[in-house]
Amino acid sequence: MFAALPLALAQFGDPRIRRVLLKSLLLTLALFGLAGGLLAWLLIGSNPCGIGPLDYRCEIGTATGAAASVVLGVLGLWFLFPAIAIGVIGLFADEVVEAVEARHYPAAAASGRNPSIGRSLSLGLRSAGRLILWNLLALPFYLLLMVTGIGPFILFFVINAIALGRDLGEMVAVRHLEGDALRRWLSRSRFRRLLLGLGAAVLFAIPFVNLLAPVLGAAVATHLYHSETA
Repeated sequence: MFAALPLALAQFGDPRIRRVLLKSLLLTLALFGLAGGLLAWLLIGSNPCGIGPLDYRCEIGTATGAAASVVLGVLGLWFLFPAIAIGVIGLFADEVVEAVEARHYPAAAASGRNPSIGRSLSLGLRSAGRLILWNLLALPFYLLLMVTGIGPFILFFVINAIALGRDLGEMVAVRHLEGDALRRWLSRSRFRRLLLGLGAAVLFAIPFVNLLAPVLGAAVATHLYHSETA
């Protein structure tokens, strides 16, 4: 993990990596904006301020209710961003993996198979869905742990480490394995992928760095996969 990170960072100057970073970032931010708008609509209503040329009042209940809506909105977006970002990178992960393999693992690059668009879309949607579902199931525990202050953050890292580790690892492995071989690799690499997922979860929690986290995570996952299979 620690050896893979500097290798992944060093390749950010690669035009292929920069292209993936740009298009995945644009799509992620667009989807994030839509998700933010939907969340705001769910929390405060579709027309809280009144739309009209002579109506400029904005009353959204009590000040406490407005503050609660803002807090819930910020927390909701914080939880949503990793799911959206990892779902998007699922569409482009093969390009990141291919670029890393071409530079560092040419033999693997020659034998690797790019997944179909349908498979990439399926990986991305399953990754996003898994993160959203697991965090929703954990919501009661998040609320219970709020009294501890740091408890929700620890739970967030645990849940996202497990989910992100699986997703990033699978995005690399599908280029080389399928069926039972893929399942066996996922089984025996649980601990390494957990460390990978924990590192990715930490990156997602850091403002601005989280914008690089999906591409960086896919690159690190590629190095980890080949360091194990070498």
